[in-house]
Amino acid sequence: MFLNALLIALLSSQCVWARKSEPSLREGDAGLFRGSDKYDFAVEVPAARMECFWHFAHQSGSFYLTYMVQWVTGMANNQRLFVTVNSPQGLLMASKNEAFGQLNFRTEVTGFYRICLGNHNNQFGGIRVFLSFGVTYEGSEESKRDVEEGEKVLNSTLTGIEESVQKLQNQIFHMWHHYNFARMRKGKDHYLLLSNLNYVNWWSATQSLVILLSGYLQLLVLKRLFHTDHRRPRC
Repeated sequence: MFLNALLIALLSSQCVWARKSEPSLREGDAGLFRGSDKYDFAVEVPAARMECFWHFAHQSGSFYLTYMVQWVTGMANNQRLFVTVNSPQGLLMASKNEAFGQLNFRTEVTGFYRICLGNHNNQFGGIRVFLSFGVTYEGSEESKRDVEEGEKVLNSTLTGIEESVQKLQNQIFHMWHHYNFARMRKGKDHYLLLSNLNYVNWWSATQSLVILLSGYLQLLVLKRLFHTDHRRPRC
């Protein structure tokens, strides 16, 4: 009993924030539950903390994760972020410890895959990171069965239209993926420009203050050089 209580206390004291991309399943709804296949958003990971997310994926899918560190706060000077993806059984599927990274793998089992972002490299500053992740099911067995059933009902013309629409959807999805990558780069450049602007403003103000102070001191020195004491007799 003492060991169980100690284990529960240790688990509850860990600094990990977790979110699920889908609600929990009831046994009767397991066959109907699909959920969203892609997400993209920005999140801030506090200093020395870990932020975790759960994303639902079916078997034989292509899981992808793209992230980019856009901004650091506080006294953070290391932009590297430790990113891991674990399977529903807890197995490590992919990991990366960089400021920017892409993770891709095949989902072998159906369930919730855990994505964790660890800001362990900075003890006194947070990190803002943009995420884009999801699952695609191109070429899966379920899609093949749907195509075969559709061919039995529809004629060749409608089948060709369906294939064209599917290809168009896949191309739109890849365009959307590249668009998210462009948004990441744009956000990072925006924060870099703001940082450079603040740096230039502070240095300009400091240099202006130094110039005014040096001019005032030079004026005092010149004034003391030409100062004459009227109480002393002149030649």
